[in-house]
Amino acid sequence: MNKEDMVDSRPWSHYILIAVIAAVLLSLNYFYLRDYVESNSDTINNYTKKGEEMEKVRTPAVAGLFYTADSKQLSREVDAYLDRAVNSNLSKRPKILVVPHAGYQYSALVAASAYKKLIPYQKEIKNVILIGPSHRVALNGVALPSSTEFKTPLGNVGINTAMVEEFAKQPGFVVNDQAHALEHSLEVQIPFLQKVLKNFKLVPMVYGNVKPETLAAALEPYLSQKDTIIVFSADLSHYLDYDSAVATDAQTARMVNQKQELEDHRSCGAIGINTALLLAKSNSMQPYLLDMANSGDVSGERDSVVGYASWAFLGAEAEPEIILTPLEQEVQNLKDFASAYGRDLLKIAQTSIEEAALHQHRFKPSRKDYDDNLFNKGAAFVTLTINGNLRGCIGSLIPNTAIALDVAHNAYAAALEDGRFPPLTAEELPQTAISISLLSGFERIRFESETDLLSKIVAGTDGLVIRDGDRQGLFLPSVWKELPDKQEFLNNLKLKAGMSPSYWSNKIKIYRFRVVEIKNNAN
Repeated sequence: MNKEDMVDSRPWSHYILIAVIAAVLLSLNYFYLRDYVESNSDTINNYTKKGEEMEKVRTPAVAGLFYTADSKQLSREVDAYLDRAVNSNLSKRPKILVVPHAGYQYSALVAASAYKKLIPYQKEIKNVILIGPSHRVALNGVALPSSTEFKTPLGNVGINTAMVEEFAKQPGFVVNDQAHALEHSLEVQIPFLQKVLKNFKLVPMVYGNVKPETLAAALEPYLSQKDTIIVFSADLSHYLDYDSAVATDAQTARMVNQKQELEDHRSCGAIGINTALLLAKSNSMQPYLLDMANSGDVSGERDSVVGYASWAFLGAEAEPEIILTPLEQEVQNLKDFASAYGRDLLKIAQTSIEEAALHQHRFKPSRKDYDDNLFNKGAAFVTLTINGNLRGCIGSLIPNTAIALDVAHNAYAAALEDGRFPPLTAEELPQTAISISLLSGFERIRFESETDLLSKIVAGTDGLVIRDGDRQGLFLPSVWKELPDKQEFLNNLKLKAGMSPSYWSNKIKIYRFRVVEIKNNAN
């Protein structure tokens, strides 16, 4: 019998014993070496995230706490704060803003009074250097983020990483995401910026123990950049009784207006305000107090309150004057257009009603006969009157077609298709006066009650649209001549929309618009 054919006669217990001994030796070896191989040479103090681990988007930390996390509700609320915010006459774009950073129910209205000043410059401002005190992390110097975007319920805002890198080279500035992760002093500002500006990028900074002189030196070069604004986040006094807070904050406001340095107890953000004051002194800027309040004004709790204020810093050469709102700017643009092309539009309307009354023919202006600007889109109403009495009125609400074509179409419709009147006749043409109303865009009026709405309507100036479900009515501003009382104006507008004059609903929406009128007199 060959050895290869022989069966090993040793018992299986022999192999089991060998396996057990091997396992014991391996275990002893593991426990012996564990203390030496388990620890890496580096320490956790030197931990750095790998590139793929780095947080590129800083997510909201206080959405749902300091402000609503619902995007639609947040959008409505910020719009409402901006609408209710106080107006002030400032002639130029602010170079610096100071705004509070508490929960929206307490301080957002005060903050809105500052952000409202940026609306006329929303296309000009491309960078916002946003600076606030650290509430969560103790740090020396100024913390910059490594993130490329900051997120809010309204969407993401890009970080100007090139500017962040430049600041990171300055003494006292470091990249520190931990300081930004839970900080609310910056986060609560961003939804307002998203609402009042168009395309912009952030440069977020959270400061701890830093000298205002250090911060001012780093910021100084950016004051001269027309596309950049600096925003400091700061509250005022904390946890005083109501009367003491009012007195203390009033004194603080006087100190800021006089460019006097603030002690730390006067503001949660005194370093930021003092930095703004240093920049104001070196660049001949003047602070303008925009609004002031405290938490007791909202909550009714007066034993322990927090104060809020907002300022705009303007160049000293700027004299206060009225800044046009977007709606007012549209009106000015329409006035300029009417001045340049009003005669042409009246000629188009006159030709259109003549063709309608004499030949039942639609007149269509040709590009070869009129300036190219008359073929820019616009919306207009054409009103016909005879001896001061309405004879027809048809118009467009939305600028969907060239203004020349819109006026021609609406003039024909006013002459022949206004269901309230018979078609205009050839005999009536000599007595027919024409009025063209060029329409601005629409601005929603936000209100809490009918009384509140009436207080916000500008009699004699506002055209109004009322909507509730499928019901809608419109009055041109010219209707104020017949209905000068606000309540009577609104009641009749409701009637036009198919509502009872006493009808009221939380679903009612009101929009204001303005018009620029172009008139001729009857021949």
